[in-house]
Amino acid sequence: MKVGTRLAGNAPAEIAESARRADRLGFDTTSSSETNHNPFLPLAIAAEHTESAELRTSIALAFARSPMDVAYLSWDLQAMSGGRFVLGLGSQVRGHIVRRFSMNWTPPAPRMREYIQALRHIWNAWQTGERVQFHGDYYDFNLMPPFFNPGSIPNPDVKVYISAVNPYMLRVAGEVCDGVLLHGFCTPKYTREVIIPNLKIGADRAGRSLDEIEINAGGFIITGETEEEVESKKAGVKGQISFYASTRSYESVMSTHGWEDTAARLYRMSVDNRWPEMPNQITDDMLETFAVVGTHDQIVSKLKETHGDYATSISFDFPTSTPEDEERLAAMVAQLQT
Repeated sequence: MKVGTRLAGNAPAEIAESARRADRLGFDTTSSSETNHNPFLPLAIAAEHTESAELRTSIALAFARSPMDVAYLSWDLQAMSGGRFVLGLGSQVRGHIVRRFSMNWTPPAPRMREYIQALRHIWNAWQTGERVQFHGDYYDFNLMPPFFNPGSIPNPDVKVYISAVNPYMLRVAGEVCDGVLLHGFCTPKYTREVIIPNLKIGADRAGRSLDEIEINAGGFIITGETEEEVESKKAGVKGQISFYASTRSYESVMSTHGWEDTAARLYRMSVDNRWPEMPNQITDDMLETFAVVGTHDQIVSKLKETHGDYATSISFDFPTSTPEDEERLAAMVAQLQT
């Protein structure tokens, strides 16, 4: 498996050091997310301070931006990184796209499919000099004067991954994407019964093999030096699980395990603003289902046992404060890679 980590820090110096750390410890990928900061800007810094790690948005919100805007950002980062950029996209839910970004909302799966097709059309036009002539149901691009054309680059094949949970978006990933980023709110059972079959439906539709699609494992990871440290982290992960389980878009994951009543109860609690009480609804059995749990001595073998038969990559890291910590983490990363 490839092993990924996330960029840390907000200041340029902090981001640069985090990027150098990813290279130093042997990570295959370092990524930035779109929560309370833009996901593209840190990767420009990381491109300058890394030599081998892939640089990925995990994820950038597609529907908050025009495909043309994302095409420019991706093309520049691909050139700056020497071909190491990976565009990870996600749809988000209606409330955030409409109320936080004031953008329109349409059925997300067909729109995402067209979004990616538009990106690839634009990139191909820049690389080959062909005209931009893309006409779809959601996007229409037909103007690209030479003054606004960035031109060709040495590494034009930008990989595109999407975050997917539900069947229709998974089929889009299988059909038009290079990879899929499985959500943290995901279980091995759901992966085998829902995710893999729907990825295959999409791949079959495009005449592709499932082996052509990178699968970044989902689920939570709880690890620490000692059993006590592991135990202390469980409450926080229960809180994360309860948050996602309260979201109607992810109800199918809970239903796969027969926990739809808990999902309905958590949704009602979220509407009533009873957030502090919600983690108590997550049982230890649910926690063990959603998370791989173990000490540093146990976690690598448990991750391989849980995800090794389908995942081509995984996100795994923990804080390091001494050279000895870094040496241990680097060894664990190498063990996962082999």
